[in-house]
Amino acid sequence: MTCRTRRAARPDTPGALVVRSAPPVPTAAVLLLHGGRADGPEPPPALNLPALRMRPFATAVTRAVRGRNVLVADVRYRHRGWNGPRADAARDAEAALASLREQAGPVPVVLLGHSMGGRAALRAAGDPHVRGVVALAPWCPAGEPVEHLGGRRLYLLHDETDRVTAARDSWDFVRRARAAGADAAGIPMPTGGHAMLRGADLWHRRAAELTAALLSHG
Repeated sequence: MTCRTRRAARPDTPGALVVRSAPPVPTAAVLLLHGGRADGPEPPPALNLPALRMRPFATAVTRAVRGRNVLVADVRYRHRGWNGPRADAARDAEAALASLREQAGPVPVVLLGHSMGGRAALRAAGDPHVRGVVALAPWCPAGEPVEHLGGRRLYLLHDETDRVTAARDSWDFVRRARAAGADAAGIPMPTGGHAMLRGADLWHRRAAELTAALLSHG
């Protein structure tokens, strides 16, 4: 039986988890990371559209891993933006992974992130318990580090008409990650733009399938 819970986080709690579904004894976990802004030291607003956009992905993933004792949770950011060298979203992702270990033990984890959340997921993927990353229209600026990704499986999904983050940056990131020893793949999406609204069902389904496949990979 799956226990569904929601854990409110104090605003000062870095990388707090909001657990969407959790079996009594998780054997794996999926953490979802929503998008944000390049700069924004303020907390995310109460009505946070990037976080709302991830809800159908969480639903699709939960269905895809049903019966497999997988905990599914969101990462709650302290700040709305990445904020330059502070890399706040990445720090929160790392803290969330630590919180997850305290709650569920050293289970394998897949990170599923959109835009800024995709960048944060790729930054945090050096954690030894991260099995892989599914990054949706990720923000992958030139020079984004890849040296920590050896041995990780990475899927970067991008619509080449995206006007917010550039698909060519994702494909370049994939090439560099492969050179660093990652098993990385770039997956062009036929439509959707940055918000992944057109063809949304395809985005939800493909992300869930890839996440489930990563959890099956030994």
